[in-house]
Amino acid sequence: MSSVDPRRIRAVGFDFDHTLGIDNKLERVAFLRLLDAACERGGHCIGTLAEEIERIDDLLAKQRAGAFTIEEAVRRFMGERGITHPEEFVDGYKRMAVDMVRSFVIPQPGVREMLAELRRRGIAVAILTNGWSPLQQHKAERVGFDGPVVVSADLGVQKPEPQAFAALAHALKADPHEIAFVGDTPSSDVAGAIRAGMLGVWFDAEGIAYPSDLPPPAEVIHSLAELAALV
Repeated sequence: MSSVDPRRIRAVGFDFDHTLGIDNKLERVAFLRLLDAACERGGHCIGTLAEEIERIDDLLAKQRAGAFTIEEAVRRFMGERGITHPEEFVDGYKRMAVDMVRSFVIPQPGVREMLAELRRRGIAVAILTNGWSPLQQHKAERVGFDGPVVVSADLGVQKPEPQAFAALAHALKADPHEIAFVGDTPSSDVAGAIRAGMLGVWFDAEGIAYPSDLPPPAEVIHSLAELAALV
């Protein structure tokens, strides 16, 4: 039996990446295209292609963790490859990444049906995602999501910080204890939501072990179709 009381739930918040959709390393590929552009401008590779991918993934991980903006990530990447005016590539990178959404982002099975059912029941929905605008908004549109999209780069704070979840509650117009938050990452999504006073629902699509040192989720689902039974 579910531990979630449906009478408590007025709103549902969602993570995006690996919860509502999969972006198939969109940003990594966009940076590899930047690498090609750098070579055409007389720049140089720092290592082999495998080493470049490792560097790109490290750069993106730091950017997503809030160490610097996506604009700074582009400037660093191009500057390290000998481009004298790396800032000239920032807008082009962002447009390229957004343009790639249609072909790279794949909706999770059942996402549109699940969202339609929540709308039918009058459940408010919003996304809270670590990332940058407008990329995350376009990802949300790709899976048919038409509610508010709260993006960390706009907030200046990321999950699992309580301020990020407070912004989600404001977007949903609900108190934290009335909100279920669904995400795939135990630390930033589930534990962050629980610490913010919400019901943390773990979307475990890969059958992995939940970390024993984190607050346990209120519920575990393995497909988005299971969510309707909780609310």
